[in-house]
Amino acid sequence: MTEALDFPVLLRLIDERAVAFRAAVASAPNLQAQVPTCPEWTLWDLVQHLGNGQRRWAATVAAGPADAPPTRTAAEVARERDALLAWSAESTQRLLGALRESGPDRGCWTWWGGSDSPQSSGAVARHQLQEVAVHTYDAQATLGAPGPLPQQVALDGVDEFVSTCCAGPSPWPHEPCAVDYHAFEGGSWRLSLSTDGVRVTRPTVTDPPGAADAALRGTASDLVLALYGRVPADTLKLDGDGRIFDQLLAWDPDA
Repeated sequence: MTEALDFPVLLRLIDERAVAFRAAVASAPNLQAQVPTCPEWTLWDLVQHLGNGQRRWAATVAAGPADAPPTRTAAEVARERDALLAWSAESTQRLLGALRESGPDRGCWTWWGGSDSPQSSGAVARHQLQEVAVHTYDAQATLGAPGPLPQQVALDGVDEFVSTCCAGPSPWPHEPCAVDYHAFEGGSWRLSLSTDGVRVTRPTVTDPPGAADAALRGTASDLVLALYGRVPADTLKLDGDGRIFDQLLAWDPDA
C-alpha cells in the first residue's frame, strides 16, 4: 500500500474540501436542484447527508473504543441557505475538533472492522477526507462544472478505498479473478478476489503479462470517481473483462 497521508495533512485537506463543498452549495441557484451523481437527492439532501455524517463520526471518535457506534439522534437541519451553510461549517468543525482531540492512533468503532484499515481515529480521518472530496464533486456536478479531485487527495483515495471497502474476508461471489487499478500519476493496486476474500497487493513492472483479468487506467481522480460510481468504468482506459468492474461496483461484502 502507499503510505497514508500524515494526520495533520488529512485534517487540513478535510477542511479545504469542506470549504470547496460549501462554495459550490452557495453558488447553486436552487437548493432543491437534483444532484446528477446522486439522483435520489436534492442539493439540500446532500448537505444534510454530509453534515450529519460528520457529526456522527465526531461523536464516534470522541467516544473512543466501542463495540457499537453511539446512538444516533435526529437533528433539525435548516432549510434557508445561509443557516444551512452555517450548520454545515459547524458540522465540519465538530469532526475536526474531535479528530484533533483524539490524535491519529486512538481506537474507535468503525464499520470496516474486517478490512485492512485500522479501527482508529486516523483511519476515520482518512475515510472522511474521501467522503467530503467525493461529495464536493457531487455538489459541483449539480452546477454543471465538476472539478477533478486534487491529486494528493485522489492518490490516497484509491488506496483508502481498496483497503477499507474491498480488502477483507468476505467471499467473492463470482469466479475468482484479479483486477488492477493504475493511476497515471503513479501507483498501482491489485485486488485478488476469491471465496477466501479479497487481498490487496501492489503489482510491479516485473509481474508477468496477463497476471490480472482486467485493468483500469486513468488519473487518480477518475479512478476514485469510478470506484464510487460517479463515472462509468468504461470512460477510463479498460483492459480485459470489464464486467468484473460492474460486479465489483454492485457487490456488497456485508450482505
